[in-house]
Amino acid sequence: MDEAYDRAAELIAGAGAVLVCAGAGMGVDSGLPDFRGTEGFWRAYPPYERLGLRFEEIADPVHFADDPALAWGFYGHRLNLYRATVPHEGFEVLRSWGARAFTSNVDGQFQKAGFTDVAEVHGSIHHAQCVEPCTDEIWGCAFDVEVDPESMRAVGELPSCPSCGGLARPNILMFGDWGWVPHRSQAQLEELARWRRAQHDLVVVEIGAGTAVPTVRRQAELASAASGALIRINTREPAVRHGRGVSLPVGALEALRTLARRTA
Repeated sequence: MDEAYDRAAELIAGAGAVLVCAGAGMGVDSGLPDFRGTEGFWRAYPPYERLGLRFEEIADPVHFADDPALAWGFYGHRLNLYRATVPHEGFEVLRSWGARAFTSNVDGQFQKAGFTDVAEVHGSIHHAQCVEPCTDEIWGCAFDVEVDPESMRAVGELPSCPSCGGLARPNILMFGDWGWVPHRSQAQLEELARWRRAQHDLVVVEIGAGTAVPTVRRQAELASAASGALIRINTREPAVRHGRGVSLPVGALEALRTLARRTA
């Protein structure tokens, strides 16, 4: 492990720029739940175990049409959770390296930690859109959603679209989602691509990104393809292909703390 840390620290120290590619594992050290696997999801949300609903089933836009209180119960709870969560100190380590962020997370933790120009490939729970959608307008979630913790259903008036008055939904790419309005995320991705083309000696730090939904891994491997300057931080799936990169089989905070000491 010391050799891997030495190599990773050497890469960061010599980097012309740093790109962090973060999956769900980035938030675990901030106390956010791990949705990996049905059992992990049900441990975080016991009411859904009683209903027999898996994460892939509840994170489906069909519920906004069929049972809006159920849909907003899930997303309203997550919105409240993410608003209350304090990003762990590993985010500050990445900021100290001048890192730019690409993430599949919708929690807004990078922005809360002071990052700008974050590329959120799956959207953000802090933004909303029309369910239909009647327009491609996206707006910030200034509303609150009250959730009954026993039933995990939203209570009271649900968020509405300011254009048509119909139901609103989070501007998040869900499973089987044909109604997502993508232009906010697309603009972020295009800006990231322009930034990447202008960088030299780019080092990619991939954190907590699994293979089940490989969006973040693909981005990290693509961005580091020319140089092999990839640092993969992952407790469960740390292997790098063909030896092109450094593997650190530990959690985000532990790895970033150690690298911070070695690059100080």
